[in-house]
Amino acid sequence: MPSASLRVTMLVCLGLFLATPAPIASGQEIESVYGPLPVFEFHSSFWVNLHHFLYHEARARLAARDAQPSAAKPTGPVMKVSPGAQATLTAAEQKIWDDAIGFYMQNEANKDMQINIDLILLKDQIGDFEDCDELTGRKKRTCDAGLPGRIGEVLESAAQVYRAHWWVDQDRSNRRWVARVAPLVREQGVGLSQRLAEIYQTKWPKEKIRVDVCGYANPSGAYTTLDPLRVTIASMDARNQGAAALEVLFHEASHGIAGPVEAAIQRECRQRDKPIPRNLWHALIYYTTAQVIRPVIHDAGEKTPDDAAAGINPKTYPIPYALRENLTQRGWEEYLKILAIYWQPYLDGKVNFEDSIAHLISAA
Repeated sequence: MPSASLRVTMLVCLGLFLATPAPIASGQEIESVYGPLPVFEFHSSFWVNLHHFLYHEARARLAARDAQPSAAKPTGPVMKVSPGAQATLTAAEQKIWDDAIGFYMQNEANKDMQINIDLILLKDQIGDFEDCDELTGRKKRTCDAGLPGRIGEVLESAAQVYRAHWWVDQDRSNRRWVARVAPLVREQGVGLSQRLAEIYQTKWPKEKIRVDVCGYANPSGAYTTLDPLRVTIASMDARNQGAAALEVLFHEASHGIAGPVEAAIQRECRQRDKPIPRNLWHALIYYTTAQVIRPVIHDAGEKTPDDAAAGINPKTYPIPYALRENLTQRGWEEYLKILAIYWQPYLDGKVNFEDSIAHLISAA
């Protein structure tokens, strides 16, 4: 039986990526001196992947049930192993899986993984126990994750079905995603890291940034939680492929260094006795990462599919097509306009940080 986790460490500060085709034991982690630049530590954790898959399945079933005029309940797995291939479960497996999905539908699916403290703590706890084959400590006391309620039992019960039908494919997808993003980080990571820290007028955290690579994440395809800083990215999400993989990685990691921007926005709003614009800081992170990474990707010979389809010249078009679509889908069109007018000059070195923030708040 394959190990429950994969730990691959990428040391961006040294421009070094280490990966092996086989799982790495917990004691084999590579240590290095780091601090001014981010150190990404990639994990394909069995329990974290199972948790996100159950969450995704539960939300899909809720959506399907709500869309049906009758009270008929959809049964069976919603997700396919691969295009055109549906998992075939025995009657016993189907009951176990349905029970687990039902638990998530009732208790977890309506919560936001990025902001709900219970889901954040759950994700972090099971991630810390990724080297264990259980979570309740019934066989091994050191593998008691201390999970609340029945969640540990639910995950353990569903584990046998998940491992038999989905885990191998999702783990392979996770490893493939890490292997593809590695050259981009190795070639471009140092310069991008330095530029982003310079823009946000701060330094990267000294601690390694854990990146949980999962088959499925949240509806956005990736999210970040803080204290500790941890990133979750969906390896099977079409939005996270190719050059976009580098962008989503650095966008999510930037949540750990964008504090000065959020603080400056709050300070400026207090001075003006003005409400803090909801999600302006988040839109700013999206905008900044896209604008910083885009020319680097272009110079490296990459071109995003969206830009190519739209016939956009990356060197002359001021707002990337993918960025515009990303912000529009979140209802942040107005933010995109003022960021292009008042934040872009700061990125171009024409306006200082404080003036740019002041102009943003004035226009928001």
